[in-house]
Amino acid sequence: MERIYNAFWNSMAGFSHAIRTEKAVRQEFAVLLCAIPASFFVAAGVWQQVALISVILLLMAVELLNTCVEKLCDHVTPDRHPQIKIVKDMGSSAVFCALAIAALVWVVALAQRLGLF
Repeated sequence: MERIYNAFWNSMAGFSHAIRTEKAVRQEFAVLLCAIPASFFVAAGVWQQVALISVILLLMAVELLNTCVEKLCDHVTPDRHPQIKIVKDMGSSAVFCALAIAALVWVVALAQRLGLF
């Protein structure tokens, strides 16, 4: 039980640091704070509400992992390196994919709520 307790607080410390130091994480956290109440109005049911909130959490998870990769790359070599650029670009692509998933889920849920299909 102590391991779970410590893991939780380590996670909160990492999340807190990311919010304080990373603009993208702050933006996505703000979106999450807006998405939670918005999901009550957009979702047709509980499962859809869970999906709407979950895709934003997924986006945040991918953003946090991308941030970790970028910080590790910068630690390994602060100089510009073509292979490091590729790694960072791939991490950015992962964030883009997660963002596209989130947008798709929200657009479909909103369209359904508005009776467009």
